Amino acid sequence: MIGKHLLSTEDLSQQQAIAILDTTAELAAVSDRSVKKLPTLRGRTVVNLFFEDSTRTRLSFELAAKRLSADVITFSAKGSSVSKGESLKDTALTLEAMGADAVIIRHGASGAPYRLANAGWIGGSVINAGDGTHEHPTQALLDAYTLRRHLRDGSGGLAGARVVIVGDVLHSRVARSNVHLLHTLGADVTLVAPPTLLPVGIESWPCAVSYDIEDPLPLADAVMMLRVQAERMAGSYFPSALEYSRLYGLDARRLKLLPSDAVVLHPGPMNRGMEISAEVADSPRAVIVEQVTNGVNVRMAVLYLLLGGADIDISVRDGER
Repeated sequence: MIGKHLLSTEDLSQQQAIAILDTTAELAAVSDRSVKKLPTLRGRTVVNLFFEDSTRTRLSFELAAKRLSADVITFSAKGSSVSKGESLKDTALTLEAMGADAVIIRHGASGAPYRLANAGWIGGSVINAGDGTHEHPTQALLDAYTLRRHLRDGSGGLAGARVVIVGDVLHSRVARSNVHLLHTLGADVTLVAPPTLLPVGIESWPCAVSYDIEDPLPLADAVMMLRVQAERMAGSYFPSALEYSRLYGLDARRLKLLPSDAVVLHPGPMNRGMEISAEVADSPRAVIVEQVTNGVNVRMAVLYLLLGGADIDISVRDGER
């Protein structure tokens, strides 16, 4: 079991993280069948509570819950009582009154999922789908699962894997979650960014830091490019988009610096031509579309484990039930 909530990758032990990835592999086999649904969460209610815009994460969680036969409510702050001033507490109490078994929350304020989980407003599980610039644990899990499919070390983890994460680390909840999870799984992580896009206290993170993208690439097993989050930038963090692309973008020339079996990831959405060129994004080395597929299976695994599915057999033959 992985506990009641999933709020941060720092909360996961190596055993728990591997359990999620192993469960994901089992559920991926289910997703390959002609009948993709399981009855595991029949009668359970899962709420997508999104205070920020999202496409991949929201749809991925919605599909994951439906494949497990849960009743799904998708709540968007736009056009709801939140736009009229309703507080997070009152929204949570409303969801509790509706009998929510799990609440998947994306919020612009770092720490909002912790508040929801620990304030006693709801009795169900809380899953952090991204809070401010803090964490995005299921994105890190799907990234780790994708990496494990290509770099598996035989122990179920990623021992010795060398992963380079490049870009806007300062505003990236994906980077923080990935650094901690990949470290837990045994990988060696190097962050690459201009000094202005690194957070205060980066020296306490379990990773190395470089300001030169080309330095760690020749030894990397994987490189993850981060989106430049211009919507979170109030000032000027680099001279221009062209300059950023020249210094920190992954193009065809830099792709050749990677070992021949190294893979390229991106959490999406991509700024093609800025942090990643179209040629690289569409190359056979990129596993970006695979990440989206794996995201559904990882989120199925998280819901399955959090809501008690660990005691239910998922090795159902095609067409049964």
